[in-house]
Amino acid sequence: MLYLCGQTNNRGFDAPFKEITEMERNATVKLYSLSWAEMRTYLFALLFVAGNILLPQLFHLVPQGGLIMLPIYFFTLIAAYKYGLNVGLMTAVLSPLVNSALFGMPPAAALPIIIIKGVLLAVAAALVARRSKSASLLAIIGVVLAYQLLGGLIEWALTGSIASALQDWKLGYPGMILQAVGGWLVLNYLMRK
Repeated sequence: MLYLCGQTNNRGFDAPFKEITEMERNATVKLYSLSWAEMRTYLFALLFVAGNILLPQLFHLVPQGGLIMLPIYFFTLIAAYKYGLNVGLMTAVLSPLVNSALFGMPPAAALPIIIIKGVLLAVAAALVARRSKSASLLAIIGVVLAYQLLGGLIEWALTGSIASALQDWKLGYPGMILQAVGGWLVLNYLMRK
């Protein structure tokens, strides 16, 4: 079934009609919430952990690249938003642990707060995806801001250092922009698949 939508311009002529198919009108976004019992949960988590291992290695080639671009969180955002909380949590916890074990980055002392922020990101992304059923840029910006704000407050409480808590905001704002814009682009690409 086709629907025709037209506008009239200032001269009274009908603007070109746009055809909208029934499938386009009722399009659903492909978001998943994979359970612990599904093998796909573990396969997707391993795939995203691999991404969270490779991407930081690229950014660590640049001095302070990890602190500026915050690459360890990128695939956690994608995993949780697209495939649900379980995949997101596994990605958030395993990525820094494997990176630290293999490459010494992040350092062991930084692991607790990085894991906490990753878990917060996974929870925020999964909740927003579940409620919105879409990947708008505004929603993803909200996810990034939420996990950074709450994570910063937790870091401040744990360390007693406001400077540590604000480090991602002072140095890592390019990474937060990359997460929001890059995450939005990747998610919208994946949601069409």
